[in-house]
Amino acid sequence: MGRRTGARAGGDGLEARAIAAVRRALLRWYARTARDLPWRRAPDPYRVWVSETMLQQTQVERVCDAFGRFLDSFPTVSALAAAEESAVLRAWEGLGYYRRARQLHAAARVVVAEHGGRLPEDDGALRRLPGIGRYTAGAIRSIALGQPAPIVEANSRRVLARLVGHRAEVGGAADEPLWQVAARLVPPRGAGAFNQALMDLGATVCTPRAPRCPRCPLLGHCRAHAGGLTGSIPRLPRPRAAEVREETALVIRHAEHVLVEQRRPGEWWEGLWDFPRLPASGLAGLRPGPPHEIGRIVYTVTHHRITLRVVVRRAARRTKLAPPRAWVSVADLAGLALSSPGRRIARMLADDGTEPPPRRRSRYVPAPGTTSSSAREKKRA
Repeated sequence: MGRRTGARAGGDGLEARAIAAVRRALLRWYARTARDLPWRRAPDPYRVWVSETMLQQTQVERVCDAFGRFLDSFPTVSALAAAEESAVLRAWEGLGYYRRARQLHAAARVVVAEHGGRLPEDDGALRRLPGIGRYTAGAIRSIALGQPAPIVEANSRRVLARLVGHRAEVGGAADEPLWQVAARLVPPRGAGAFNQALMDLGATVCTPRAPRCPRCPLLGHCRAHAGGLTGSIPRLPRPRAAEVREETALVIRHAEHVLVEQRRPGEWWEGLWDFPRLPASGLAGLRPGPPHEIGRIVYTVTHHRITLRVVVRRAARRTKLAPPRAWVSVADLAGLALSSPGRRIARMLADDGTEPPPRRRSRYVPAPGTTSSSAREKKRA
């Protein structure tokens, strides 16, 4: 007697009985072990959207620190849409990949202008918003709206690939077979819990190295484990080698002020403030004195590993500057939307004995050509 249609296996080899067993085992495990993450406590569409955008290429611990502060500043889509970009970038500081913040901000304005301030529930409408792709749309639909939408991101990809013994390379368009697996597995009810369980399992048990297989609720269904292949699945693209650079940041000081410049379009940290890099033009009129090195920092950005030498030169006078440069007091650096290395340099300046430390809680310093009333940053919690 042949099998019933409902028991047939798909291209991934999963039969209907196995799918049902995987769902049950994973949801029971999640009910016992779910991580207490701040965005899960009230999973409305806006909170899920913000958290999933933050979690792209950023560790959970770092997002936990930033999520509450961001929501305090922008508690609703409308509040985010009404904010100045400078305030959004300042609130995003520490998460990196600032393009995500700009897209989140731009999408909020579209939601307010075209959707009455409510995120659309349709997959196509969601994915037409800036910065929302297949994964983020699936997360919003399943976690916040209860729709049976699949997800594939770093953690769930690893679980799915090992579960079905997927030996081909993964990443980008190569993830399509795993999207098909995820679509077959996601239940019609409880999709949000199931998808979060997949991510939790990948983050805490089915880890990239030394997976804790004896603790896995899917151990009996895992083809990678059965074949001794957990060390080779998933097969990731070879990482690109980092380019090593050495640069020098120039801090021009006059009394209690330092010279900063806003990063131009197309540069790293576009729109954020930073200290000039050598060679820097247009500074001769300041008649800066001899350089004094105050330290070095090392950081990585988009496949570049940079050692940055930080030197200070005192200016004989504080002349008027044209955009994108401006004079900022050392005290006001705390409220400025700085690049990651710029923030580290600001801390070095506060620790250096050549200038007074900040004496008051500062406010946002407007970009050249703007007024303080229109560009003031919202206070962070």
